[in-house]
Amino acid sequence: MRRIILPLLAVCLVQAAPAQQPRLLVSVKGEHALAIVDPATRSIVAKIDEGGVTGHEVAVSPDGRYAFVPIYGNSGVGKPGTDGSTLVKIDLATHKIVATLDFGHGVRPHCPVIGPKDGLLYVTTELDKAITLVDAKTLKIVGSIPTGAAESHMLALSHDGTRGYTSNVGPGSVSVLDTKTRALVKVIPVAGNIQRIAVTRDGRWVFTADQTKPQLAVIDTATNAVSTWIPLDGLGYGGAMTLDGSQFLMTVPSKGEIEVVDLKTMQVARRIATTPDPEEVIVTPDGAHAWVSSPATGQVAEIDLAAGKMTHTLAIGKDSDGLAWVKH
Repeated sequence: MRRIILPLLAVCLVQAAPAQQPRLLVSVKGEHALAIVDPATRSIVAKIDEGGVTGHEVAVSPDGRYAFVPIYGNSGVGKPGTDGSTLVKIDLATHKIVATLDFGHGVRPHCPVIGPKDGLLYVTTELDKAITLVDAKTLKIVGSIPTGAAESHMLALSHDGTRGYTSNVGPGSVSVLDTKTRALVKVIPVAGNIQRIAVTRDGRWVFTADQTKPQLAVIDTATNAVSTWIPLDGLGYGGAMTLDGSQFLMTVPSKGEIEVVDLKTMQVARRIATTPDPEEVIVTPDGAHAWVSSPATGQVAEIDLAAGKMTHTLAIGKDSDGLAWVKH
């Protein structure tokens, strides 16, 4: 009998590479650097030199490959100092600056936000009284939106990407922006001086902290007016929504705490002790924890939101400030 030998078909089983764990990015202003932190091991993975200049805030591309750091300068908002005119794009795998955007003149670029729908990079450019729109891939300027006010320092975008809200620090107002028509909708008077800004996940409320009184302004986005005030223990600073959208976390630097606002009652429901001088706060991608930065101590701290307590601290560097997540 004739034997028929069939070729052996080799089957290669390729094991999928495990997904990269989230990384926390920290702007280290006092060292002109961007730190990459592994929150699982609570260790610094790398520090990337920004070229001897100071960036305050940071945003991450949707694919997690790049960080964008506007170079603000050596001043505080509304104070004398250098006027930054560039933004750097950093490759998070190679830890190198791969491109630089030159705005052409001093604008004090500060807060970068990736548009949730269009993928554009929205950057506050204070001295132009505008938001500058940048193609995140090519780093080319593609447009701008006027804010109608000076010191438009921070920016929050609604989750559908149709509205933008800036905190105009010295004027103490909030600008409402239409991102589709790239037009100013309204400037809302709030207080004598305000700070950072956040919008709820359903787009109904906008929060900003009064810097003249210990209170939090709640803006109704349907009327574009302040609807109520929430008393705080001290002057508030930075805020973030919890992942489920039920609570708002407000840092109070002078008290060394986060005040947790219940969005149903619009009242402070509890307080969580942190490191001294907590300023920026960000919630982890899984919603279980928050991290806060402390410029005065050069630390970041991990907060267990369910337990309502600080669980770990990590020394990052001088004047650690802006925070962002790399989720991929």
